[in-house]
Amino acid sequence: MSVAFGGFLLLILSGMPIFFALGVAALLAVVLLVDVPLAIVAQRVYGGVNSFSLMAIPFFVTAGVIMAEGGIARRFVDLAAALVGWLTGSLYLVAIVTGTGLAAISGSGSADTAAVGSILSPEMRKRGYDMDLSASIIAACGSLAPVIPPSIIMVIVAITSNLSIGAMFLGGVVPGLMIAFALCVTCWLYARRHRERHQDSQPFSLPRLGRAFLAAVPGLTLPIIVVGGIIGGVFTATEAACIAVVATILISLFVYREIGIGDLPRLFLRAISLSAAVMIIVSTASLFSWIIASVGAPQLLDAWIRSVTESPIVFLLLVNVLLLFVGMFMESISAILIILPVLMPIAVGYGIDPLQFGVMATLNLSVGLITPPYGICLYVAAMVSGRTVEQVSTRVWIPLVPMLLVLALTAYVPSVALTLPRLFYP
Repeated sequence: MSVAFGGFLLLILSGMPIFFALGVAALLAVVLLVDVPLAIVAQRVYGGVNSFSLMAIPFFVTAGVIMAEGGIARRFVDLAAALVGWLTGSLYLVAIVTGTGLAAISGSGSADTAAVGSILSPEMRKRGYDMDLSASIIAACGSLAPVIPPSIIMVIVAITSNLSIGAMFLGGVVPGLMIAFALCVTCWLYARRHRERHQDSQPFSLPRLGRAFLAAVPGLTLPIIVVGGIIGGVFTATEAACIAVVATILISLFVYREIGIGDLPRLFLRAISLSAAVMIIVSTASLFSWIIASVGAPQLLDAWIRSVTESPIVFLLLVNVLLLFVGMFMESISAILIILPVLMPIAVGYGIDPLQFGVMATLNLSVGLITPPYGICLYVAAMVSGRTVEQVSTRVWIPLVPMLLVLALTAYVPSVALTLPRLFYP
């Protein structure tokens, strides 16, 4: 086990891509520790992505890419502006509401961050907003994508832990909305304390809200169809992702008409590139996870944790600290595939519901999307806003505080994550 983890950490610190580090470290462990033919490496890598459920990932990515350029994202921004644009610090709130809506379509944090940032950052700069805080808020909006369904991370958590994808999706609804609400309150309070920079609100207009709502209706139907179809048992998560792609294309081409058929090959190639990056990580992490299980790491970790504490409360605290630390340095999908198979059986042994634990882990690693040095949403938001990651990092604690509070509630109040799933999956 030390060979696998030591090799992985050494390669990561040397600047190697994470999929390469995972694959090489696992290969070394196979050669030195596990007495199996080398052919098992290729079999495990292929087996890691040979799943019908995992096919949902490239389709959800494709839907997010088309959504960002096809006019759906802009209609969500217009609707959010009509809904909360009359409040102090309105553009912060517009970003949060928009990010929440886009999270219910794409499932990709970086795509949502880029979509919201590219539309709102110029206006925030024009109105004199604190751009470091603006970028950190936009990054936090993007981090909602793994929590609010449909979520690529939750698909992987469900498959890894043998849980229902539909139940996982429902488990993320309440924590996701709680984060969005907490971020709105935090930003509103901050804007009220700094009125001189945020007196940009406009009067509420019901006709304007009605027009914005009607324009956004085609896009608003997507999460209803996708999540509702999965929960209702009409189609699987993979089939729902395919439907999301088709619906997104039709809406973008024939309703909003902001892209043409000639744009689709370029968007498909971008989606293929993003999906390939995810799937190659899944495949190599699958091999790495198999090595860890083969050498008995879960049992060793279980024994060590139980020697430290028998309390589920302390165990959850240790896990949250571990995942927060891991999320600062490792991509979320890799962290899920490597750590969750080890921790899930231990959590069940402590009497923790596996669905609650899966939602908590997802929420925890979504926090990692905005924490330096690795937070991908933080990087995207800084780039779109024309700031450096170092500059934005000085303000990231403002959205981080409400996110950590919701994480604590999700960890220690099971009903936060379990109420909705138990209604539909008793």
